[in-house]
Amino acid sequence: MRPVVAAAVSVLVCASLLGAAPAEGTALPDRMADTGPGSQLITAVAPEAGSTTGTVTWWDRRDGRWVSAGSAPARFGANGLVEGAARKQGTNTTPTGLFTLPYAFGIKAAPPGTTYKYRPVREDSWWCQDVDSRSYNRWTEPRPADCRAQEAEHLMSYGPLYAHALVIGFNYHKRVRGRGAAIFLHVRGNGPTAGCVSVPEDAMRRILLWAKARGRPHIAVGTESGPIAITRY
Repeated sequence: MRPVVAAAVSVLVCASLLGAAPAEGTALPDRMADTGPGSQLITAVAPEAGSTTGTVTWWDRRDGRWVSAGSAPARFGANGLVEGAARKQGTNTTPTGLFTLPYAFGIKAAPPGTTYKYRPVREDSWWCQDVDSRSYNRWTEPRPADCRAQEAEHLMSYGPLYAHALVIGFNYHKRVRGRGAAIFLHVRGNGPTAGCVSVPEDAMRRILLWAKARGRPHIAVGTESGPIAITRY
């Protein structure tokens, strides 16, 4: 499903994640109070908190302005979106906030030309969601003894969904047990997610080709209605 700063910093987005009355032609990130420190940004936006659909757009900062590099339809958690700091594991909600993208991974090989850090999924690749494990909210190979199989994702078992994915840094750098684990941007299935953000496979491939380490890309997840607080992780 499932460091900019040492501690989370709350910032208010201008009139909403995304702006109730923007100036005509103003790019969405230009209306945000915080877009992270880099020159690349992904926005994942739902119409309202209870929505399971929306839009993912990826942006480049050029000459002091944000320019769209592409967009795609997106799916969110089956129970909509919730502020990241209030999220609870197992609620099928997508956390809102501004997050790092630590690395990419996939069952399929990285698209030719990908330069972002990419980790291949192997048969013994797991993502631990066991709140009692030392490996909570971490990729493990193999699954450690203190991470119960029923509380972990066997990544290879997710087939097309994890053909390509990006780790979303929710609850990743400073883990709070029970808040949630394994939140990813991954390939879209037939319905809403268990808390991740998903897009069509061709869009996921384009995002991986676009992402550059030097651009320090982040993802901002939120709603069109607001105002809302974005927490930077």
